[in-house]
Amino acid sequence: MKEEQLKKAYEDAKAQYASLGVDVEQAMEKLDNLSISIHCWQADDVLGFENPGGGLSGGIQTTGNYPGRARTIEELRNDLEKVVSLVPGTHRISLHAIYGDFGGEFVDRDRIEPKHFQSWIDWAKKVGVKLDFNSTFFSHPKSESGYTMSHFDPEIREFWKEHLRRCRRIAAEMGRQQGDPCVHNIWLPDGEKDKTVSRFAHRQLLKEALDDVLSEKISTDYLKDCMECKLFGIGSESYVVGSHEFYMGYTVKNNMMLTLDAGHFHPTEVISDKISAILNFVPELNLHVSRPERWDSDHVVILTDELMALSQEIIRSGQADRVHVGLDYFDAAINRLGAYVVGIRSTQKAMLQAFLEPTEKLREFEKQDKNFQRMAYLEELKSMPWNTVYNYYCLQKKRPIGDAYINDIQEYEDRVTSKRV
Repeated sequence: MKEEQLKKAYEDAKAQYASLGVDVEQAMEKLDNLSISIHCWQADDVLGFENPGGGLSGGIQTTGNYPGRARTIEELRNDLEKVVSLVPGTHRISLHAIYGDFGGEFVDRDRIEPKHFQSWIDWAKKVGVKLDFNSTFFSHPKSESGYTMSHFDPEIREFWKEHLRRCRRIAAEMGRQQGDPCVHNIWLPDGEKDKTVSRFAHRQLLKEALDDVLSEKISTDYLKDCMECKLFGIGSESYVVGSHEFYMGYTVKNNMMLTLDAGHFHPTEVISDKISAILNFVPELNLHVSRPERWDSDHVVILTDELMALSQEIIRSGQADRVHVGLDYFDAAINRLGAYVVGIRSTQKAMLQAFLEPTEKLREFEKQDKNFQRMAYLEELKSMPWNTVYNYYCLQKKRPIGDAYINDIQEYEDRVTSKRV
């Protein structure tokens, strides 16, 4: 669509939404203020730079062998810069601890320091993004038993406790230097493949380990810790120590942020309905937006009914400022940058539709018991020209409009990633 045609279509769309009492410009402004935390691990298949040539373990698995994955920090940063150039808005980059700049030397997890991430902090300032952080409790010899901070061996527990201490300090330093709190996500793969007798004992050990590490108080001006729950994983099909109930109880008791991953529950269970419940009990929520296909398979985010419901619940709650939106998926079967851009744009499109909803009018229908009118409006909204508004937003931000980004990604593959052999 030519620029003049798009502008005319936008004015028509603006008028249509105005007839419903929706301010389109205000909705675009809200979308522009939404910073999505983009996961670094899609570009390199969750391998990181701690141990070149190493593989994945501890409930993590990626499938596919599409050529061109990032092999170095420089390649990963170049890929991320390309990605942010193809999506409108200002976003964040979420790092795992295994992505440190270790200078070609092996630095074990209980020895990492802020200096190993200083080049990331400097890069983020140059690119104009902020950083979030994740402790890495998987893909390590000391996690091969299936347990880390809930291990019966006190030496292994102490190793991982020290890792968590150092990750918190690294994240805090990121937050201090960027002048904005770094969201630090804590996920452990602890659990077992088959029936487990000592469930309470492992959970008691995990609670004690977390209490010990988190007793080091760090200002929330720099650091926001959050706990991520899971139903099961590869190798922990029967039992996961850090279940939803465990971390729900822990975060509520300690007034902490909880992370909900869209793929970490029963196959037919969704997280959209949990938002309005949990926000009554925790200070903030962190979301890992993913797409489970039959299990926690971390498929690329697309514009599904659940993504729409998730976005609507964030906005309808009136608590959007307490919800952090991040992505978590990895697909090595397709162009990795294409996977990034599709996922980010799909998330933005879902959020935009939520911003374009006449929520107050719908609430008024509910108060008056006009449920037919509510249903009718919700159905009409599905066919409103929201995509025209998104395309106009891209035009304003000088980002590719419509399907134009596909050619940009293909050109980058031809010129850059296809040369990685």
